[in-house]
Amino acid sequence: MSQPAPAAAGVLLAAGAGTRFGMPKVLAERGAWLRAAVAALSGGGCDEVVVVLGAAVVDVPAPARAVIAPDWRRGPGASLRTGLAALPAADFAVVLTVDTPDIGANVVARVLGAARRAPSGIARATYDGRPGHPVVIARGHWAALSDDEGARGFLAGRADVAAVDCADLATGADIDTR
Repeated sequence: MSQPAPAAAGVLLAAGAGTRFGMPKVLAERGAWLRAAVAALSGGGCDEVVVVLGAAVVDVPAPARAVIAPDWRRGPGASLRTGLAALPAADFAVVLTVDTPDIGANVVARVLGAARRAPSGIARATYDGRPGHPVVIARGHWAALSDDEGARGFLAGRADVAAVDCADLATGADIDTR
């Protein structure tokens, strides 16, 4: 009998004010981006999903639950730390941002599968060679995610991140302006 896959949890970063966008992106398209991201995480293999909120507090769609980042103004790292702290049982965190609405469950599943196979437990989607989301990080690395940039500084220069081409599934573009 085979062992069950290690538990994975989605962390949807949706706390920012969306200054360049003109409003918090969690509100974009009347919540359609939020709903799409939760569906991508839950449908892509995440056993649970937390939505990290801050600038705007909204009801989140099932099966997700909301957590509030009180220091969201400090940057994505503060939001990421809040999300990770809300995951006591997960072995992997699948980090996605709310402003990447074309990323679906197929992308999440591909990157999560790669992280589970990678010796480091770290994988990142790429789109025509450009790094993007989701990023999957095994629990053993979470303590290293301490700066306010989120995972960017942690991932920079690492040779053990499995790059997972997902250009056949999505653009991975993050939307910063309307």
